[in-house]
Amino acid sequence: MKSSKRASLERVQAPLDAEDIAARVLGVDTVTDFTATGSPEAGLDRMARAAWTRLAEPGNVWAHALIQLLGPVQALAAVATRHEEVVQQFTPRLADLNVLRDFDIARRYGARLIVPSDDEWPSGLADLEVPPVALWARGPRQAAEVCSGSVAIVGARNSTDYGINQSGDLAWSLAERGRAVVSGAAYGIDAAAHHGALAAHGTTVAVLACGIDKQYPAANAQMLAEIAQTGLILSEVAPGSAALRSRFLQRNRLIAAVSAGTVVVEAGLRSGSRNTAGTAASLGRVVMAFPGPVTSMASAGCHVMIRDGMATLVTDVDEVLELISPVGEQAAAEKLAPSTVIDSLDASDAAVHDALSARPRSVGKIATIVGMGTREVLTSLGRLELEGFAINSNGQWRRPPGSRSIG
Repeated sequence: MKSSKRASLERVQAPLDAEDIAARVLGVDTVTDFTATGSPEAGLDRMARAAWTRLAEPGNVWAHALIQLLGPVQALAAVATRHEEVVQQFTPRLADLNVLRDFDIARRYGARLIVPSDDEWPSGLADLEVPPVALWARGPRQAAEVCSGSVAIVGARNSTDYGINQSGDLAWSLAERGRAVVSGAAYGIDAAAHHGALAAHGTTVAVLACGIDKQYPAANAQMLAEIAQTGLILSEVAPGSAALRSRFLQRNRLIAAVSAGTVVVEAGLRSGSRNTAGTAASLGRVVMAFPGPVTSMASAGCHVMIRDGMATLVTDVDEVLELISPVGEQAAAEKLAPSTVIDSLDASDAAVHDALSARPRSVGKIATIVGMGTREVLTSLGRLELEGFAINSNGQWRRPPGSRSIG
């Protein structure tokens, strides 16, 4: 089948009146109103790319080959008029094609279409064997800007409290350092990563397996609304498209491509996050994994990746930044400088320090973690604050940037 499709691809030619045919398929007489450049030809190209986000599934190699061969406009005209096997797979969706409707839905949600010729297009997508033909984007941040130097955090949907805390703390710390956090808006580790970045008033990017107008999963609707207000939501499929299993796997490749590195926090042996990590590795990105308890199957996939050399073990934001940054951002120096002082803390102060995280915690929460009285905890926190190892924000305590657990 593949060889016959390849042969039929070689026979495909764009009709002579391709632009007129494409315009009729798109339901327009003129495309001047749909271009950012003032050129009708550019507008037609943009609309044709929007059409392909509905006609072809993400990662479809034949759609990519057809567009590479003919261009998006001519390829669309070929689908409407030709009968070669390679184009027939796209014709059933022509009946439901309504690009004007898709643009209207996008406008209602404050979304836009970005294409490879736009300044906003993330450069990392060029590394994919089959890059997206276009992306639907929603949110105030520019994709190229926020994705540059970003970190993807992925992991299990059925996560543990340990995984939720590690994911959220890492995202918070990355946001404090000015790094965008990329994830897939799923339950568990993904949601914890998005929430951590939002709590730090940082930027987070949600890459969806459904239309830009969909709130999936429904339980994360409020989170997605916050991301749309402050960060960025990206989707490779047209507005209104449902979340399908195959689209999640293709979504994963985008997460890996737009990020400088991928961190896996909890993954079972068959976790989809290992798919993301595999793509990241194939693209030459840094792949990292958080360790977990050896008895926890939720971390079994992470342990296998670390053991097999597929991922580098990391435990905090400094180690992540050191790996993805060309010069390490002096992360090692930041960690080593205060180490001897931290090591000199007495047992109670050390325990309280270890109970702190990048995100603020109440004295009561810290006391519960360390099993100490609140008065004793407050005394330790006071000493830690004087040494620069704790920060008090309106009665909530957290670990300062660059400080790490010593336990």
